[in-house]
Amino acid sequence: MRLFGITGWKNSGKTTLMVNIVSELRRRNYSVATIKHAHHEFDIDQPGKDSFRHRTAGASQVIVASSKRWALVKELDQQPEPTLDQLLAKLDPVDFVIVEGFKRSPHPKLAVVRPDHNAEPLPDAEPLLALASDQSINAIDYGCNGPVFPLTDVKQICDFIVENANNDFSA
Repeated sequence: MRLFGITGWKNSGKTTLMVNIVSELRRRNYSVATIKHAHHEFDIDQPGKDSFRHRTAGASQVIVASSKRWALVKELDQQPEPTLDQLLAKLDPVDFVIVEGFKRSPHPKLAVVRPDHNAEPLPDAEPLLALASDQSINAIDYGCNGPVFPLTDVKQICDFIVENANNDFSA
C-alpha cells in the first residue's frame, strides 16, 4: 500500500479534492482506501436507527452489516485517539491510501491553499511536497519547496501522487 496525504485549513477544499483524487485513481484502475481525521466529535449513525440506539444504550462496539457493506463503530471511552499507523493496520491491502488530515504524521502530503480563506501557512505539515490552489501563490510562502498545482487539475495531481506516494508507514 502506498500512502499520500491531503491537508489544509478547514473549508479549504480538501474533501472535494479527495473525492476527485479517489475517482481519478479508480479510473486508472487502482484500488483506493481513505482515512479522514476529524478534529471534532462526529457521528456516522443517525438518531433513531438501530445501530445508533445500540451505541447510545452503552455498546462499546457496534457492527452494521449487509450484503453491500459493513461498518464498525467503536467508542473510545477514555482510550487515546488511534494513531494513523494503528488505523492503517486495520485496512485491507489496496494500491493507495489517501489520508485527509493527520498533518503532523510523517507521510508525504499536498496542502490545499486558498489565500482568500486562510492566508496563513499550515503549521507542522512536514513533509509538504506540493500545494494545490485556486490562486497564483508562491510555494515558499507556505513552507513548501515543491510544485503548485491548479486545484482543479486532478490528473496532474494524481500523476504527482503516483510518483511520490510512500509505502513506509513508520512514524
